[in-house]
This record gives sequence, structure tokens and C-alpha cells, in this order.
Amino acid sequence: MYTQGHTVKHTLRVGGLRSAMYTQGHTVKHTLRVGGLRPAIKRKEDISMGIYEELKARGLIAQVTDEDEIRELINNGKAVFYIGFDPTADSLHVGHFMTLCLMKRLQEAGNKPIALIGGGTAMVGDPSGRTDMRQMMTEETIQHNCECFKKQMSRFIDFSEGKAIMVNNADWLNDLNYIEVLREVGAHFSVNRMLAAECYKQRMEKGLSFLEFNYMIMQSYDFYALFQKYGCNLQFGGDDQWSNMLGGTELIRRKLGKNACAMTITLLLNSEGNKMGKTQKGAVWLDADKTSPFEFYQYWRNVADADVLKCIRMLTFLPLEEIDKMASWEGAQLNQAKEILAFELTRMVHGEEEAQKAQAAAKALFSQGAAADMPCAELTEGELTDGKIDILTMLTVSGLVSSKSDARRAVTQGGVSVDGEKISDIHTEFSAEDLSGEGVVLKKGKKNFRKVVIK
Repeated sequence: MYTQGHTVKHTLRVGGLRSAMYTQGHTVKHTLRVGGLRPAIKRKEDISMGIYEELKARGLIAQVTDEDEIRELINNGKAVFYIGFDPTADSLHVGHFMTLCLMKRLQEAGNKPIALIGGGTAMVGDPSGRTDMRQMMTEETIQHNCECFKKQMSRFIDFSEGKAIMVNNADWLNDLNYIEVLREVGAHFSVNRMLAAECYKQRMEKGLSFLEFNYMIMQSYDFYALFQKYGCNLQFGGDDQWSNMLGGTELIRRKLGKNACAMTITLLLNSEGNKMGKTQKGAVWLDADKTSPFEFYQYWRNVADADVLKCIRMLTFLPLEEIDKMASWEGAQLNQAKEILAFELTRMVHGEEEAQKAQAAAKALFSQGAAADMPCAELTEGELTDGKIDILTMLTVSGLVSSKSDARRAVTQGGVSVDGEKISDIHTEFSAEDLSGEGVVLKKGKKNFRKVVIK
């Protein structure tokens, strides 16, 4: 694994990836910084490959309005781009992670990011991906969430003078005159076309409020305002935001007679087509108080075999040539890849020290349980109820307890943990997805372990 905090200045024979990782069968004769996973040399491919080509190679680009123009902008550091974040919670989560990484990649290529905090749009609520209306928030809650977002974003984005800016759309949306918006903005939107958008389609069955119906217009106005105020010429967002983003480019064209571009990034889905970033406890947060660095590390350490290389390619900053070499990895090597993924992402979010601690704790957990020889309890889909299994049942079928009452006692007395996380709620449930791949490590007491997997 990684030797932390040392600089090696002599010939080093390593067994896995070169530079930040270990490269099979290669001798490295250059200075190697081990622990931060930073490549010590510049690859020829990096010099010739523009940032647009790299984004494509990493599988990050979903849809673009004008590929040639966008390539020209970002490859030459001419993009002033924005990405919006609605402050619906007091922490960013894994769903935002890829977006933050994209902003970091583009900034390092010389482009200027605008982080747009949706203090205004959060008063309405994005209907995308929802089957019901979002809970209304107070202005005080929204402001608190905005402040939390800025602190977390600063780990990814350099907000020093001239490098990037953070703005809040409440600064212009809250002062808009209703009649003026109807005449000057609403006149440029077709209701028929709006209702055909995917974000509205899925809501029509249960009912779409007029409040939410205005969300597309508000997001479009954001792009229009940023174009005029800051020369913003490009909007990035998740693939589910495509209709809203096109609304912005069209409004700029109709109102100003000028061109602006939009590009969506691929949604982070697992091999089963579900959004990543959820556990039995809910979202995987970037705030250490909501999801600890260890929990964060474990989430990525436990991704399915089929997802690990995709995650490394899309989320980490490791060189593409080294990732390509991992395509042939299998068995124990995939476990090594998961450790690399978990360490890298934890380092980016929580810092090197916390990543090292999380990795050490994970290794200690598995060594205590003699991971290689750990008894394994294999479950079938038939043993799950509605695709889930509760902690009491899992303890019983794994053989760690003899009855449900023993399981209940063990949980309430604080003697049960899953992947190092103490379970205190007897109603805690785990999905088939949680148990797929390598499954989870179930522990009762100090020395009783079971690896629980689904066949």
C-alpha cells in the first residue's frame, strides 16, 4: 500500500502502479512522492491532450450544444463557466462530488469557474428527479446552507482573486418584478416545449405546482444574468439539467442575439443503473460531521467490482495511462484498485491525514477479523424482504447470534457494527446493493466477524 510522507530519490522497484500507484514489472528511476498519489513525471499524452479530450476519455461528457466551440473555449482557457448548487441541505454530498472535480479540472486548465449558490432558486425547488414537491425552507436555513457549501467548495476550488468567484442568485432573483419577468422573460418560453421536458414529465402524473413550473425560467435567467454580469459563456450541469440549460442558451440568444454554450456531465450511476452516493443511512455527505472520513472511505472501498474502474476514471486525478493498465486487473488486484479509489477521494474531501487514518482503520478492521479467512455468510435474494434485510435478521442468518432476541440485545448494548460503523438502531436495513460485490463485514463483540454477501 502507500508509504506516507516520504520522498524516494533512488531506483525503486514497485509491484503495482507507477508514480502515485504501483506499476507491474516497471522500474522507476525518477523522484517519487509516495502518499499523495501525485505523478512525478509529465506524460507525453498530457502535453498533447487538451482538457476537452481528457474529459471525453474519462467518460464525463454527456451532451453538448456545440462541440467545436466548447472544445476551443476550454482547451484554450477561455471559458468563464458556471455550475449551480441549490442549498437544499447543510452539506454537499457525493452527487455533487463529480461536479466539483470537473470545476477543479477546468480551473487547472486555465478556465474561470463561477460557483452559483441557488439562494433564490432554492425558494422554489428543482422538480428534476422528484416525484413530489420539495419541502419549503426559510431564508435563514438557505443562508446557513450557503455558508456551509462555500466552506466545502474551497477544498476543491481556488477562490483567490481572479481565479474563481462565488455568487448567489438571490442577489438578482429576489428583486425581480413579476410583471416585468412575464413580459421580458416569459414571452420567450413555450409552455408546450417546457411540458415536454423530462424534468416536468415525471411530475405531471402526481401534479406539478405552478411554483415548480417556474424553475426552468429561473435557471435560464441565471445564465442570462451571469452572461451579462461576468461574461459567463458556458454552463455545466448534470445530464438531468439539459432542458433547463438549453432554456438559458435560448434566452441569451433571443434577448441579446449572442451565443452561449452548455454541456452536461454523465450522471454517476452504478452497474445496475442507480445513482451512487446512497447508503442505508441515506446520502454520503462531504461534511465530516454527517459522514465521517472512515465512513466515506468505506463507501468507496466497498463499491462493486464492476464499478471501481469507472469511478477511478471519472472521479480521481490519476493519469489515464495508469488507469488503462488497471483494466486487466481482477481478483485481489481489484481490491487494491478499491483502496486506491477510496484513499484518493477521501484525501480530496478530508485531507491527507484523515485519509491515512481512515485507511489504517479499515486495514485494522479487516486484520482483526482475519479478512482472508473470515467466515462468510452468503444470502440469496429470497432471504431479503422487498430487496432489503434488517440488522436483526442479518445477525441471525449469519450465525453470529442464535435468535432475534439475542440480536436485539447485541444491538441495543452497542456490540454490533457494520464495516466499522456501530449500529444502534434495531430497524437498520441493508439493500441488495449494499451486500453486492464484497458485501459488508458484520461484527458482534470484539472478535466475532462475518462477511455478509449476496449471491
